[in-house]
Amino acid sequence: MRGSIAALAVTCALFAPALAQPFEERLAACLACHGEKGISETSEVPSLAGMPEKFTLIQLYLFRERMRKIAIMNDVAKGMTDDDLRKFSEYFAKLPPPAASGDPPDPAIAARAQSLIAKHWCASCHNPDFSGREQMPRLAAQREDYLLKAMRDYKAGQRPGYDATMDEVIRPITDADIVDLAHYLARLR
Repeated sequence: MRGSIAALAVTCALFAPALAQPFEERLAACLACHGEKGISETSEVPSLAGMPEKFTLIQLYLFRERMRKIAIMNDVAKGMTDDDLRKFSEYFAKLPPPAASGDPPDPAIAARAQSLIAKHWCASCHNPDFSGREQMPRLAAQREDYLLKAMRDYKAGQRPGYDATMDEVIRPITDADIVDLAHYLARLR
């Protein structure tokens, strides 16, 4: 899997934007990794289509300022102006979100995930339909492997958030819980 991430990084690096390039050319770098129309087909890379504008804006800012460290994203965001960050965020927010993956969730897993969601108040921030809002990401129909990675990174303290809320929420969540949540949310219709 590390080999595929390295290959992806090399591929995406070939498309890294130069400051003088127009939006459409720089957008090609985004779509090369995050998928046509913002729907990722790449392992551990999120779909950005339909993501709340403020969430994407904040993530791009964190990448630009190297507060969130993923080399390819740090390179892509390097030198972006605040207007650039807004333009990319607006673009992805307007795209239709991806459809849920695969079959409906396993009923036993769905029940466990719904119990966790209620217990930890996940829907209060991410919305009851998990469409996301403001700086909270859309989780419904996101790639399952990406959801696993993101939640595990939060749990391990390797992913900074806009505020400390996710750090507090994820602390009591077990890895088995993370697997259940990712399975359920990726299939949420």
